Order: sequence, then C-alpha cells, then structure tokens
Amino acid sequence: MKFTGTDNYVATDDLRMAVDAAVALQRPLLIKGEPGTGKTMLAEEVASGLGMRLIQWHIKSTTKAQQGLYEYDAVSRLRDSQLGGEGVHDVANYIKRGKLWEAFDADEQVVLLIDEVDKADIEFPNDLLVELDRMEFFVYETGETIKARHRPVIIITSNNEKELPDAFLRRCFFHFINFPDRDTMRQIIDVHYPTIKQDLVQEALEVFFELRGIPGLKKKPSTSELIDWLKLLMADDIPDEVLKNRDQTKAIPPLYGALVKNEQDVQLLERLAFMHRRESNQ
Repeated sequence: MKFTGTDNYVATDDLRMAVDAAVALQRPLLIKGEPGTGKTMLAEEVASGLGMRLIQWHIKSTTKAQQGLYEYDAVSRLRDSQLGGEGVHDVANYIKRGKLWEAFDADEQVVLLIDEVDKADIEFPNDLLVELDRMEFFVYETGETIKARHRPVIIITSNNEKELPDAFLRRCFFHFINFPDRDTMRQIIDVHYPTIKQDLVQEALEVFFELRGIPGLKKKPSTSELIDWLKLLMADDIPDEVLKNRDQTKAIPPLYGALVKNEQDVQLLERLAFMHRRESNQ
C-alpha cells in the first residue's frame, strides 16, 4: 500500500515517504507546519489515494479526549426516566459514539484525521495514549470493550503553536511540511488553475514571496491565501503588468485583503510605502 499523491495534491517525495512509513509502522502520522500549507487536505487526499473512507475529528480548544471515544448523556436519561420514556433501561440508548469509536467499528480500514491537535489543552494527547497504542477502549456504562476491527490510518495535524507531550510524540511518525518553494508553488497553482496565464503566476509569486520576506510581518501569507488571491486577480481580470510595474511607493498589493489579515501588517506596509516615497523624493 503506497501513497503516490493525487491529481489534486502535490506531494513531495519526503511527504510520500512519511505517509508510507507511518502506514508500514502502523503508527499515527503527525504532520506539523504553518497554517494553510495543506495539512488537512493531505488527509483527504491520502484517503482518496488509498481508496479509504475519511473520518474527520476537528479539535477545538474545549475538546476533550473522551469525546472522541463516546459521551454518556446522563441528563437525557434522567429526564426520560421521570417522564416514563421507553428504552430508558437500556443505557446504550444514551451513549453517543465518538470519531474514534466510529473508526474502530468500521467494516473496512479507514483514514482517521485528528485535526489541529494543538488547539486542545496539554492533557488531550496524553489522554489518548492507551487508545492509540492498544486500538481499544472500555465503555464503563455498558461494560463492553471496543476494539478496532481494522487498524485505521491515523493522521494528526498541528499548527506548531503549542508543544506536544514527549510520551505522545514517541508514538507518532513525525513529518514537518516546509513552506513550498517557488517550483513547488507553481505546481500547486497549476493543480488549482491549470489554464492560468504563466506571466500572471510569475508576477504574483514575486509579490507573494517578497511579502513573506518582509521583516516584522506578524502573519505571513499562506499557500491557501495565495490561491485565493490568484482567484481574485483572475476574477477581476487584473493584468500581470499591474503587478510587474507596481509602484514601490505603494507597498500594498492589489486586493491585499486576501493576503494581509490584520491591521498591524497593513500599517507596516504603509510605513514601508512612506519610506519608499520619502527616498524617491530626495
């Protein structure tokens, strides 16, 4: 079982090797990288490339590990018992299955995405260690043990905003997605917009990488934001000459709202434009 990439996703050689290694070792694949570098999309394309169903568990700051296993709705059961509801004696009627349970109980091998694990508190990864090791967990309310019918391919993503526990890291195969270079970025653009004018791509990439290289920028524009920006440039039919012959005294690129997402960075670009204007007037 080898992952070779798909028509919709440009996978580098080291990324393909990381996916294959995690599958061979039967360990979770931990993917770290900047937001917008395609970590979540990778899981979708791995599932597509391997011909497997994808189960997605998107983590929030309030998410607890137990929610991935199951949740017992004791309040509803108490209410139904007071109202004389049917099925109240069967506790299984009040257990909501989580994403891990869904993956474990699948009739075929699936890909399980645990997305943005670093959003949760520090104990979240530790609370899943036993379940990820043994591929099973115990349901206290019913007394049953849920075991994985087929070990899922687990992909865990992190935006690298928080350190993860060592015990958790030891159980994963790790891969860091470096920000794409210009050649890889061209391939990504070609996948999204196969008919785009190459002159526009060339000039847009110049502006994009120049913007990412500005010292002091609070949030660097991401790959997904470049794709959105190109979509806007094409929709507004902005010629590549506008980017090629842009005035350095106007540091903010056209339709900048797709690339620059906070007022501090806008003010930084405005200050740079002011400095360029002052230098040109001397």
